[in-house]
Amino acid sequence: MTEQSAKFVEGSTMRHILVMSGTSTVGIMAIFLVDLLDMLFISMLGQAELAAAVGFAGTLTFFATSVCIGTSIAMGALMSKAIGAKHFDYARRIGGSVLVIAFFISAIVTGVMCLYIPEMLTAIGAEGRAHERATAYLWILLPSTPLIALGMASGAGLRAAGDAKRSMWATLSGGIVNAILDPIFIFGFDWNVEGAAAASVVARFAVFYFSFMPLLRIHRLLARPKWSQLSMDARVMLAIALPAIVTNTATPIGNAIVTTAIAQYGEAFVAGYAVIGRITPVCFAFIFALSGAVGPIIGQNYGAVKIDRVEETLRNSLIVTTLYTVLVCVILYLIQQPLIGAFSLTGDAALIVSAFATYVAITFVFNGVLFVANTSFNNLGKPLYSTALNLGKATLGTLPFVYLGSLWFGALGVLYGQAFGNIVFGVLGYIVLKFHISELRETGECAKGEDPSLVCVNSQPFTTQDPVLMGEVSQMEEELESSTISR
Repeated sequence: MTEQSAKFVEGSTMRHILVMSGTSTVGIMAIFLVDLLDMLFISMLGQAELAAAVGFAGTLTFFATSVCIGTSIAMGALMSKAIGAKHFDYARRIGGSVLVIAFFISAIVTGVMCLYIPEMLTAIGAEGRAHERATAYLWILLPSTPLIALGMASGAGLRAAGDAKRSMWATLSGGIVNAILDPIFIFGFDWNVEGAAAASVVARFAVFYFSFMPLLRIHRLLARPKWSQLSMDARVMLAIALPAIVTNTATPIGNAIVTTAIAQYGEAFVAGYAVIGRITPVCFAFIFALSGAVGPIIGQNYGAVKIDRVEETLRNSLIVTTLYTVLVCVILYLIQQPLIGAFSLTGDAALIVSAFATYVAITFVFNGVLFVANTSFNNLGKPLYSTALNLGKATLGTLPFVYLGSLWFGALGVLYGQAFGNIVFGVLGYIVLKFHISELRETGECAKGEDPSLVCVNSQPFTTQDPVLMGEVSQMEEELESSTISR
């Protein structure tokens, strides 16, 4: 790793956004397309309860994966800031520590979930054959979650180093493996939903290998963890990871609320909502990718104390988010009938997908705004802002609106209520983000000496209120003390 690796602190921020998001989109879309193919293959079996089972199981796996996303956010935020500040030894150290901690966090969460699979499925409305098939699916897929935690964290490390291409190939490899094995396991071996789960497990091994090895061998951004340093690194990492985990698990909690509300109207509506759950990430893969790709750009410039470039990155991200979402929604509206036909949806299942494509999808603009705001807060030392916004959206922004929507418009009203909550919290996220950027402008220049919470290290300002940066300060103080003693 060389100093030139801090590549985002110069050049066009719009170009960085498009390149990072574009390459990440390819890998992410591959994964989401495979999820869509899973649903397509299961739908071809002609049993609505199997499609509903995958939908119910997806709600729980989304929760487990969201924990992994939270630890990967910590990896990206810590490593990108260290690289931007040119503290490469610290970047290597924190990289190794985050992988160890991420694995243990995911293993604990997954172990608890495995103990209560039937109860959790019952809680979100699964029953009968759908409950039975969802249980079988989860018993195969859930135990592999710690592996994907390592893969996601390693991928975040690659993006923090500016290596979007290898991060893309890691996720793309998982998609290719899954796409090849899906029809073999589902139809060839006649494993049905268990075949879809088994294919996903093998794909997770591929994602881990192709993200971990480049980070270790090519970028050399992983140092062997030392138990004596893990406690300090854990405090620094968890200061970001825990709020990020809560932030990301809020989304599946909100989805669970929606799934439960829809389940009372029958399995056909659940099957249609499951298809929506697979369509959404494919259609908006670029927005999901952008929210992850923007983090390293913000982190490096924040670490290099280039607040103007941070603000420019955020402004360009919001422009790209809005334009992309409007374009995709127009296309989705035009192709909704062929899409419904492809999944062999009829009756209530077709009705809810049509309502999504016609009225609800456009509100993803506000979801995109909140995504950008959340990744900004995670990389600018304010992860609790993300936590508050996402928890608020999953509760205050979901429960009352979904209840009223269901009361007034039935199953479709559940979707409308969720969409209205997205609008409210998207606007709120934008307002809070503007406020925080104003704060950064007032306190971001160390030379003025106006803010007593700023600590200058090697001409780089680090706020003592930011646990990420203070971890670096503490490490350097220790190294300085040990070198003095040795002399």
